[in-house]
This record gives sequence, structure tokens and C-alpha cells, in this order.
Amino acid sequence: MEKNLEFPDLLRLIDERSTAFRAAVAAAPGLDAQVPTCPGWTLFDLVKHLGGGDRFWAAIVGAGPADAPPAEAAAARAALELPREREALLTWLAASTQLLLSALREAGPESGCWTWWPASQSPQTSGGIARHRVQETAVHTYDAQLAGGAPQQLPVEVALDGVEEFLFTVCATQSAWPHKPTAFDFHTAEGRSWRLTVDGDGARSTRIPAPAATTGEDPDAAGASVHGTASEVVLYLYDRIKAESLRVDGDAGLLDLLRAWEPEG
Repeated sequence: MEKNLEFPDLLRLIDERSTAFRAAVAAAPGLDAQVPTCPGWTLFDLVKHLGGGDRFWAAIVGAGPADAPPAEAAAARAALELPREREALLTWLAASTQLLLSALREAGPESGCWTWWPASQSPQTSGGIARHRVQETAVHTYDAQLAGGAPQQLPVEVALDGVEEFLFTVCATQSAWPHKPTAFDFHTAEGRSWRLTVDGDGARSTRIPAPAATTGEDPDAAGASVHGTASEVVLYLYDRIKAESLRVDGDAGLLDLLRAWEPEG
């Protein structure tokens, strides 16, 4: 069974994806370029969102265990004033990432802190935040690259961890699934697979063996199965690409129900 990425790897990947994000911003035709995958946002808006997020989560990690994010951190994020000149903006962005990385290094992976996912399968720790920030940064790097007309696939190391991180953090809930119980399988071309089970007890995910080449009906088949590269699956989960971009077996309509579902917790 493959292990999760270690904490130093998560920090390295935050740094690497942040560097790639800044490179995409630097290469774009202008900060007013529209971001197709974030309707209504310009590239400047995306920079503000990602850099502001780095600073916000740095403050949360630094605050330690809490029932809510620090009020001053939320106020600072709401009041952000950024330079409009590109080089100055990139400098601010790099400093934002370093604030986050410094806070994470000082806290270590097991330090408790507030997160928005209390009922998920992901821990409410600085390590859980680091894992999620890798994915936030990676997906927004794709957004920035797309705004500049040169989108790239997510690195395999990032994407493989990203499928599980999304299922464990975003999908997991104790709220009852309002439809007939079913399961969704996600298979990556790189050889890892997961099952998301939804029923009256909520939603939970687990790793499963990669599918074998078999014939005949599988009595344990999921209601819908998604097949693609790890990057494609992550981008699909984050609604960056459509299901038509991947191979879907079973009832594709179930995926629409899953995407439309808004559990309470």
C-alpha cells in the first residue's frame, strides 16, 4: 500500500508549485487576463486569492488549536491591498508563500489547528493544511497557465496525492446521502484507485486495488467509475475539466448527483 507524502515532501511541493504559479503569472500577457476556469476572475484576482490564502493559513497554523480562524487573520485577508505592478506583485506572492512555509516548518506536521473540514477524513493539523495547500496551489497553477494559454498537466506526484486528498477532505461527510446508496470508483492510469461510498451514514473513501482485466459482471461494481490520468482525475474533481474528458463506466448521471450534493457537514 502506497504511503502518503511525508511532511517535507509537502513543503517542497508547495514551494515548487508556487514557483510554477509565479512563472505562469510572469509569462501571461497581462494581469487583466481572464481565468477561464474561475469565471469572472482576472489573473490579478487569482494572485490575490492564492497569496492571501497563503498568509491566512500561515496565521491559522501559527495560532495553534482553535475553534475558529484568528479574527485578525480574516480581517487582514478581507483588507488586502496588493501592488498592481507585476514585479512587485510577484515579490509579494513569493513572500506570502514563504510565510506559509515558515509557519508550517515551525509547527511541524502534528500541530493541531482550525480547519474547515472537521467532519472529514483529513486531520485538523498543520500537516493536513500542508497537504491541502499543495493541491490548492497546484490547481491554481493550472488556472494561471490556462489564463496564459499554456496549461500543463499536474505533476504525477502531486496529482496522485491530490485524488485522495480531495476525496478525504472535500467529499467526506457524516451527512446522509439523499439518494439510493452507491459507490464511485476513481482509477488512475498510474495504478492507484479509490472508492467513495455514499449512503445514509454519509460519504467516506478508501483505497482499493487497481482494476484487473476481467470478463463478466462484477457484483461489487461501483455505480459509476472514472478512469483517467491522476492529473485528469484531480482536474475533474476540482471542476476544471468535464467528465467527457475521461472514461466513465456505469451510470454517469450519478456523477451529476454527486456534484450537485451539498451536505451540511
